[in-house]
Amino acid sequence: RDGSTTWRAIGANGQLPIPPIYVTQGDILELTAINHLDKPVSLHAHGLFQRNSAYYDGAGFTTECGIPPGSQFTYIIETRDQSGTYWVHSHYGTEGIDGLRTALVILDQDASLLDEYDEDVLLALEDWGQEPNDNLLERLKTLSLVGMPPNHPSVLINGINANLSQPIRFTPGRRYRLRVISMSFTYWFKVRLPGHTMQVIEADGIYSQPSAADGLDLGPGQRYSVIITAQESLEFNYALNVTFHSNFIARMQGLTPRYHQVPIVYRDDAPTKTFPLIEDHEVKWADELFMEPRDKQILLEPVDQHIVRNVKALTRELGIPSYAFGDYAYDPVPVPPLLTALTTGNMALSPSVYAPQLNAIILQHNHVVELELRNPDSLIVHTYHSHGHAFQVVESGPVHKNSSIPVKR
Repeated sequence: RDGSTTWRAIGANGQLPIPPIYVTQGDILELTAINHLDKPVSLHAHGLFQRNSAYYDGAGFTTECGIPPGSQFTYIIETRDQSGTYWVHSHYGTEGIDGLRTALVILDQDASLLDEYDEDVLLALEDWGQEPNDNLLERLKTLSLVGMPPNHPSVLINGINANLSQPIRFTPGRRYRLRVISMSFTYWFKVRLPGHTMQVIEADGIYSQPSAADGLDLGPGQRYSVIITAQESLEFNYALNVTFHSNFIARMQGLTPRYHQVPIVYRDDAPTKTFPLIEDHEVKWADELFMEPRDKQILLEPVDQHIVRNVKALTRELGIPSYAFGDYAYDPVPVPPLLTALTTGNMALSPSVYAPQLNAIILQHNHVVELELRNPDSLIVHTYHSHGHAFQVVESGPVHKNSSIPVKR
């Protein structure tokens, strides 16, 4: 896929990359996974709530045991309450990094939203290793997290080598909804289209009031939808810039960061317009802390339960570095905690029923919970997302928004 390495990857129905999945809001999506691998697997629809159906969430060791080799399982995904930009990936081992991932787009039925753009364009971004990731994980057990990995992954754009990116064709004056998905597991992506302004309308499946930006910075798993109005002239073509970067991996010329371009074609024989190079601090990046949700949901209050979790750097057996919420790094347990909760009666309401490495928190139905995450020791900037929930962001670092309508994610 990257044009430089050959190794056993994972696809579906004989295809790699796996084609995107498109459904319309209100559809019921059935995904049947038939496991022809030599290890268990699961499928997780990233960002979908799975209300009253957590057993279809696909989180291996958490909501299910995984699909054994030679077996199959059908996931049923309701879409009546959600639309927007998502993705599907394995959530068991390293299968997702090795190719078992694809975009999931839930098309809107809201006519007012559909009136805001003329065409829908998908931009799926992936990191792609030089070998199966099980091999890499074995080597990483003896390495520090700072300065890893020993090999630098390639970049895929819409499933192929980023250096061979297929052009996106623009027609003057038309409005394009560009859905950008970071299907990465380690690296970040920055996306810019010089000569055009982006109107951000969606972040991580939550619609916001349109806000202008010149670029996007996406961590693993993040998604944006932006509306771009094409120029009126056919004089020039343009280049969509994609930067592949990481703040916890040492810079290496030509590898980290890495720069790629997707041609934006107005006319086949037109020259590509060039722009002066500018520094990142000069770019108006999309700022998710100042995006007002379209549903104008007011601040959830009063708070019934306040939880604080610190990210800690830990050293495990054999000197293996790790990170954790609290005193224990996560390790899979033989019985997924969802099954424990469903089979232990009132004992399920006690954190002691669950293994200590799960750091279990017991919540009450319909309570308002304030979760405070602190990252005091880690050298890594990391994205977090909560399966099955959207949440309001009321504070992030030094920014405290005293707003009655906070950001939603």
